[in-house]
Amino acid sequence: MLVLDQLLGATRPVLAISLEPGESVIGPTAEFAWMTDSIQLTADRPGMSTYTAKTDAGTIAFAASQPGRILPVDVAPSTAYLVHDRAFLAGTPGITVSTTDPTQPSGLASVDRTLCLRRLSGRGRAWVALPGDVVRHDLAAGTSLRAHPWHIGMSDASVTVQLAELPAAAARQVGGKAHQVAVLSGPGSVWLLSLAPPGTWIGPGPH
Repeated sequence: MLVLDQLLGATRPVLAISLEPGESVIGPTAEFAWMTDSIQLTADRPGMSTYTAKTDAGTIAFAASQPGRILPVDVAPSTAYLVHDRAFLAGTPGITVSTTDPTQPSGLASVDRTLCLRRLSGRGRAWVALPGDVVRHDLAAGTSLRAHPWHIGMSDASVTVQLAELPAAAARQVGGKAHQVAVLSGPGSVWLLSLAPPGTWIGPGPH
């Protein structure tokens, strides 16, 4: 059981997690902000590491990469989430993080930078870092919302996510290339972002 998770700062928040001996959390490999010398890092899965307090209590901290918010979410077998590829910050050992392509029934990881989501499942607590201001939108069954893929931070796993092409006339206004929007269909909630997450761009310049 986690002793304490604390959010520090305001503009670019930091998540500090205090662990008793034997307790651990998982997070992206080597993307911690700081940790006390009692914390041991073990890279034991692709792209992820386990941070464990060995013989003494300790603290591990993760910093948001952009101004925004860090949200705790409780995950259970009946409550899973889809989060932007770069949003997962940390989680308790019972959390499973997998990459999914919402446009492919096979669930293979997407190679298209337009929209790549990670599925948070299992049981435990996870923390996600969402850039900018965050707006929650609740979708009833049978209703949908169209959003720019870069501005989707998180959704309930019950929300269906599909990509659709912009109308030809609209595409011509943005350079004549095919551009896509995400169609989010309920039931479930989505968390939309005022800032694009880091690493999302098309072409040589950032969003």
